[in-house]
Amino acid sequence: WRALIVCFCMFSIVGHWLEIPYCFFMDRFFGIVADDYAVLSDPWYHPYWVYGIGAVAMTLAIEPLKEHFIMASRRLCGALAKSFVAVVLIALAMELVIGLLVNQPDAAGEYPYWDNSQLPLNVMGQAWLVNDLFIGAVAMLYVWLLYPLICWGFMRLRPRVANGVFAAVVVGFALCCVVSYAQVVPSWDA
Repeated sequence: WRALIVCFCMFSIVGHWLEIPYCFFMDRFFGIVADDYAVLSDPWYHPYWVYGIGAVAMTLAIEPLKEHFIMASRRLCGALAKSFVAVVLIALAMELVIGLLVNQPDAAGEYPYWDNSQLPLNVMGQAWLVNDLFIGAVAMLYVWLLYPLICWGFMRLRPRVANGVFAAVVVGFALCCVVSYAQVVPSWDA
């Protein structure tokens, strides 16, 4: 449970960092990132909760399936291929559901956050398979390497030290949230 909460906290921040080069790439090759897109101006410590939630969802969905993928495949590359298909489908479903919940068009028919409707391989204007392939690649690295390493690290620590590391990460994340959102919320004095 500690590793899962730590991953939520860490990847809420790391996801923001990863989105920056991704946006530069997507803008260069597809011209689809607005100049005023928040990820480009938010401070480095601003959490993007969707990535923390995504890390937890991928962990809960794929971690139990990894052994099944390995047993059902004759080789590790087969298990990795099955896992990649699963994470891409999960990413697509999550992007679609989040879009349908928070990215509804206004009276003029314009989406407030993103509009994938003009892109090939989009799903209902919300999800975009190209995004989900990139998310799937990162999720594979996370689920097959990073999450197991974090779990292994916690198991290697004495309980008191593991609890201290856990507390430090959670407090650090909480401070990032407080400082980041304090900049967004207008002052009561104004």
